[in-house]
Amino acid sequence: MADVFRNHEVKEHHLLLDENGELREPGWSRSLIQKYSRNMIRAPKWRIKEWDYYLVLSDSFAGAFTISDDGYIGLQSVSLLVFNDHPWEHTETVLNAFPMGKLKLPEDSSAGDTVYEDERLQMRFAVSEGTRHITCRFENFYEKKPFSCDIVLAQPQMDSMVIATPWDEKHAFYYNQKINTMRASGWMEYDGVRYEFHPETDFGTLDWGRGVWTYDNTWYWGSGNCDLDGKAFGFNIGYGFGNTSAATENILFYEGKAHKLDDVEFHIPKNIMDYWLFTSSDGRFEMRFVPVLDRAACLDYKLIVFDQHQVFGRMSGQAILDDGTVIEVKDMMCFAEKVHNRY
Repeated sequence: MADVFRNHEVKEHHLLLDENGELREPGWSRSLIQKYSRNMIRAPKWRIKEWDYYLVLSDSFAGAFTISDDGYIGLQSVSLLVFNDHPWEHTETVLNAFPMGKLKLPEDSSAGDTVYEDERLQMRFAVSEGTRHITCRFENFYEKKPFSCDIVLAQPQMDSMVIATPWDEKHAFYYNQKINTMRASGWMEYDGVRYEFHPETDFGTLDWGRGVWTYDNTWYWGSGNCDLDGKAFGFNIGYGFGNTSAATENILFYEGKAHKLDDVEFHIPKNIMDYWLFTSSDGRFEMRFVPVLDRAACLDYKLIVFDQHQVFGRMSGQAILDDGTVIEVKDMMCFAEKVHNRY
């Protein structure tokens, strides 16, 4: 009975929080059927964390885009990553003091624009029916050269991964949606090189987060997508996001349908660039991961610390769908990360 409850699926539409600012129904769902409202949060404004993060990934390169309002700090960033020959990456970040809701991030991922603009960075995530449109212009991105992009992600009717998890601290909660297998088209440009995405092979992922976090957290997250004979396959795995006794965020996606997993464990070597292993309690996600590039970042402002290793590499192994179908993947480009934040 405990295993059934651990993957409790929320199926009824209702408000995310009750009148005391606590989660009404911890669990997972296939869409944002619990309605988030910033006004219902009972924690101080400087404790509220909201972000939209997109990763657009091909076999050879990737772009990552973040607009966030983390209460007493805003973190807007763009990453360009190249995997072939001599792998390299650059992440450029703009920090803002005490945004506390001024960015007006949408309360639902399915509509509205997420926008950040200043003299150096203009970035917009525009959502319309069936598509997500990422545009960006970043002056002096790296070595005094600009970065720009225009990317469209296709989002037909499809399942996503949504979790609502509490922390033990009063009024602290995490509401998160991951949307995988969105086929990508468009381009990024830097230093005279154009990086083009093709929907037959390339995909985007959205990480949409809202909530009130505790101060000191370590989490693990992995995600990837690929095309298997014209059919889109993806996965999302992770832990460390509050109390997951009601549900994990481990899930498979195949042809737009979600297949829920139980626990997945990250086996990370001492040398982070050695191969990793992933094992699952239900035997449905067994993978070997060979790193290519570590997007490491450490920002230490004493009270605020970001220490992350987002490792990109190639994954091979087996995943098993709800009906027992075995999915074989080989050298699938994806990422897995370990992050420790105090903020």
